[in-house]
Amino acid sequence: MVVVIDYQAGNITSVVRSLRALGVDSTVTEGPEEVLRARRVIFPGVGAAGEAMATLKRRGLDIALQEVFSRNMPILGICLGAQIVLDYSEENDTPCLGLIPGRTRALPRGPGLKIPHMGWNRVDFRGSHPVFAGLPPTAEYYFVHSFFPEPREAAMVLGITEHGMAFPSALGSKNLVATQFHPEKSGRYGLKILENFLAWDGSYAE
Repeated sequence: MVVVIDYQAGNITSVVRSLRALGVDSTVTEGPEEVLRARRVIFPGVGAAGEAMATLKRRGLDIALQEVFSRNMPILGICLGAQIVLDYSEENDTPCLGLIPGRTRALPRGPGLKIPHMGWNRVDFRGSHPVFAGLPPTAEYYFVHSFFPEPREAAMVLGITEHGMAFPSALGSKNLVATQFHPEKSGRYGLKILENFLAWDGSYAE
């Protein structure tokens, strides 16, 4: 069972539609019980870190996510779901889930730079993670964000994107992989990432 977590952070419909395009049914849930019964979990989201973490804690989803991570279940974080898997976010001064050591930082502002960063950009994927296999280096993916995840360990950075600076746009550790961009809004190459995730057994040698 593929479970998509709903914690009032939007972005659910596009994820479900993309999974359906791949011939996969999913369950959208607000409750920890279904998360704990899942075989793989998608953790999407847009919005603010403080409000998102408050909702996760109120519903017991923070504990459920920590539990399924410890069970080596495949987890995919998207956008906000790639930021609050770290220890801390500068947005709203928020302690987060702590699944991956590190912090989420604000994109720097500068002349000619639009924040939030919105639009299509390339990702320079690093290493050979199964979820990012088979993607051409010229492919572009859709972004909309003002913050970015910064894992503590360089080996956990799986992709880099340029917007005023080089920032981590894909990250992972063990059975968790996450993207700052939106695979579900990134056309055929985004669908390829979702397809790879659905086939992934959760193992990865960092």
